[in-house]
Amino acid sequence: MSDEHWYEDETGSLVRPYTVTRGRTEPSGRHAIDLMSQVTAVEAEAAQPDVDHARAVLLALVRRGARPVVELAADADLPLTVVRVLLGDLAEAGLVRIDEPRRVEPAGPAADPELLKVIVERLREL
Repeated sequence: MSDEHWYEDETGSLVRPYTVTRGRTEPSGRHAIDLMSQVTAVEAEAAQPDVDHARAVLLALVRRGARPVVELAADADLPLTVVRVLLGDLAEAGLVRIDEPRRVEPAGPAADPELLKVIVERLREL
């Protein structure tokens, strides 16, 4: 995937994150984007929309399959704050869907609050 990166290994990023996000540090208020939020392409086989390089790279990654935000940031080799802003833009354009992460309730001994209190007390004794 080296042809999709827009940086030089020796010198770092050729385009500063501030420029890529047009100065924004947060996605639009309509999208809560958590590290583990699941991102899915709305139309996986649609034609390439008119988006800039950074957004096109993210969209191509998402079109390969639904993925959490943190994986997209790692694969795109972009800071998480930048990825969150860009994904918010793609969601606003109707190109991706961002779903909240599934919350899994612990089961078994891990769900027992008394056991957890005992563990914490024992750890403090160390």
